[in-house]
Formats: sequence, C-alpha cells, structure tokens
Amino acid sequence: MFAGSHQLSIDDKGRLAIPARFRQPLTDSCGAQLVITTGPNPCIEIYPAPEFQRIVRDIQAMDDRITAEKLKQVFVGFAVETAMDAQGRVLLPPMLRRRARLDGNAVLMGQDTRFDLWAADLWEQRFGEGSDLLASLEDAFRTLKR
Repeated sequence: MFAGSHQLSIDDKGRLAIPARFRQPLTDSCGAQLVITTGPNPCIEIYPAPEFQRIVRDIQAMDDRITAEKLKQVFVGFAVETAMDAQGRVLLPPMLRRRARLDGNAVLMGQDTRFDLWAADLWEQRFGEGSDLLASLEDAFRTLKR
C-alpha cells in the first residue's frame, strides 16, 4: 500500500527519486517495472506494471465501448513503461511533465495502489491550507467506520 505525501524534486534530467521506503516493495512486487501515465487530475499517475495492466483489462471489459475507447486513448495512449534505476529514480516523460506542469518541486502522494505526482504549487492549491477539499468531505468522513 502506498500512503503519505512526500515533497520531492525533479532533477534537471527529468528524473524523480522514489522515496526509499517504497523501493524494495516495488522491486519485490513488480521487479521495479512501472508505468507512468495521466488521469483525470492535473498530475502524473505512477503505477506498478501489474496494477496498470489490471486497469487496462478492466477498461477492455467495459460494456460502454465509447467510454472504453476514450479511456484507452488517454490512460493507455499517454502511458510510458519504465523501471527504477539502481538509485530508485524514474525518468518522467517530457510530455507528461509538461501536461502536469512539473519542473522542479513536486509532491508524491501515495494512493494505495499508485502514486500521484503533483506540481508543488498545484498540490498546495488543491490540498494545502485554505483548500476547501477537507471541508467538502466532512460528510464522507462521518460515514467511514474508523
């Protein structure tokens, strides 16, 4: 399970160092093979390869073929397969970096089965102080059994 938010930097070559605590679990679960793509938010989504493949199978099995094709065009069409290097870094594709406005400071958020990588300023707008996101989820939090 990937959880937590981590302030990171993208180096001049467009590489991101995956936090150390996730490197071995990723190596064990998928041989450090990752897929980087886009989704509905203005961020990059990073998946272990088997999880990405599961989602692609789910898209292919959808009854609504029009929606399935649109999802494939975006989710699969922007996807880039990669692997962590020996230092735990991944190269972020330039096209996806531009789409997510990533060029230096970033926040990597664990989302259980994937990571979302946000430009630090966009993350601050959406999740930082002054954001109304938490208040908008007040009722949802009340329904959780915790």
